[in-house]
Amino acid sequence: MKKYILILLFTVSYNFILAQQYKFTQVVDIPASSVKSQGKTGTCWSFSTSSFIESEIKRISGMEIDISEMYIVRTTYDDKAWNYVMRQGNAQFSEGGLAHDLMNSARLNGLVPQEAFTGLFGEQIAYNHSKVVPEIKDVLDKYINKDSTVTDWKDPTKTILNKNIGTPLTSFNYNGKTYTPQEFLAFTKLNPNNYITITSFTQHPYYSKFILDIPDNFSNGYFYNLPLNEYMNIIDNALKNGYTVELDIDVSEPSFSQKFGVAIVAKNIENNKKGLNEIIDEMVVTPDYRQTEFENFNTTDDHLMHITGIMKDQKGNKYYKVKNSWGTDVANGGYIYISESYMRLKSISVMIHKDAVSKEIKTNLGI
Repeated sequence: MKKYILILLFTVSYNFILAQQYKFTQVVDIPASSVKSQGKTGTCWSFSTSSFIESEIKRISGMEIDISEMYIVRTTYDDKAWNYVMRQGNAQFSEGGLAHDLMNSARLNGLVPQEAFTGLFGEQIAYNHSKVVPEIKDVLDKYINKDSTVTDWKDPTKTILNKNIGTPLTSFNYNGKTYTPQEFLAFTKLNPNNYITITSFTQHPYYSKFILDIPDNFSNGYFYNLPLNEYMNIIDNALKNGYTVELDIDVSEPSFSQKFGVAIVAKNIENNKKGLNEIIDEMVVTPDYRQTEFENFNTTDDHLMHITGIMKDQKGNKYYKVKNSWGTDVANGGYIYISESYMRLKSISVMIHKDAVSKEIKTNLGI
């Protein structure tokens, strides 16, 4: 009898554990291009936003086009170098950037397909920009400090970029036709002016537009500020209406795991590790707590990704299906499922098409 009871208890416990392990089902799933790898680079902003505009091009025109991430990176470095020099070194100069940097580059320099500008040379199959920023920054700093060995920063910078990423194109062939980058942008039917970035912080009034003070905002891009619930509703409504969403978020937390394919915020911090394997109670995130974590640097701007859908677990909890740029040799084929609590707390901002925003919020924002 005792043996039977022990077996019964073991079976009940085992079944309970199994019941807690994640079982995801799709609620919204918007097609996206294949998962890429940014390699050893800090160019997630270009990879994620390129994925975002690929989905937008598909939505707008029906065309599936693989956009060159590295063409955008290459042209954006010119702006970064200018900004750093003209601010006499008192500015960020790094591999990082934000979603609006791609839109700025596309507006000025157009777009090109991946096949026309890969950013790889010879036998290279993966990106490695570990030497690019140090080499350029050395040139720029010497120029700023009036080092006699550097009297011109533009040509040396161009040489480093051309050698490591590629020479910007003036024209190329695509499907039997010759395009300039600007003509190709027009061909895609993507209008960079139709995209806005939205955030939710309390240091500025809601429904205002302001320059968010984060390190990678070197180009001083504007963000529209909304109450947290409205910010989250915009993400949900966009996805439910067929619009994907570009995401800037903190991934430095131990409860963000590409290995396990989930990101959560436990109600009790000691359960964060447990929550990577099984469903746990999560934190209720308020605007005030979100703001505190941002101001004390527990929430930082460190990674951009592409939201393509909504998932739910067997208990009905909501997660966002997010495409990453760390390759496919990870959980969920390169996607990560981010809980609603994690999104409320750790997301910095989102970029969406203006048409994904309700008329009421557009009016409140003055769009």
